[in-house]
Amino acid sequence: MTKNLPNKLNDARLQGRIGHQFKQLDLLKLALTHRSVSHKHNYERLEFLGDSLLGMIVANYLYHTYPLENEGRLTRMRATLVRQEALGKIANDLQLSRSLILSTGELKSGGHHRESILADTVEAIIGAIYLDSNDLNLLERIVLKWYEPYLDYIEPTDQLKDPKSRLQEYLQARKKPLPVYEVVDIQGDAPNQHFKVECLVDGLPKIQGEGSSRRFAEQTAAAEILKLLEQ
Repeated sequence: MTKNLPNKLNDARLQGRIGHQFKQLDLLKLALTHRSVSHKHNYERLEFLGDSLLGMIVANYLYHTYPLENEGRLTRMRATLVRQEALGKIANDLQLSRSLILSTGELKSGGHHRESILADTVEAIIGAIYLDSNDLNLLERIVLKWYEPYLDYIEPTDQLKDPKSRLQEYLQARKKPLPVYEVVDIQGDAPNQHFKVECLVDGLPKIQGEGSSRRFAEQTAAAEILKLLEQ
């Protein structure tokens, strides 16, 4: 593990940013512990719990905030709020990178800045808060507080579709060939791989996207292509 672990866990600023004072610090420790440190004692089970809790909290918020929207649009809005990019932003807001518990090798490879790890840690902390407090209402208030800077920008529009879907619809509407995605590089070992993908659209230069999964890298490339087309 990283050094000075007790200071990380007892740091009042960390728990202050999270918005919860843990009675069981072992839960916070577990939520911050990557599997590279221990295959048995890491955040993955808490992440599983937190993922479900986050989906429910966001769905409940959207259901009551947008009473006239149909299921399809609500689903896209929820996807926007719970996807890796959104959770990565929240992790940065909470400054979690400095508190992650990583193996030396993972630390040297930049794991404390890897979006997939940060997003997983946010979900694990949600699970940890729930187990520590056993209070779903408290958890909901905390999570929505994290999302407060972003909720005003969530609107029920077609822009909430993921970039690959939007790019495909854009090209289909103009009767143009569909984009071609090709993996050009994979670094690291599963489950901590980093993908580089090229996206080719007729009449445009090849655009690269990177991410912690092939799908995420493709989405990144598609988003860059859309920016070119909008220009």
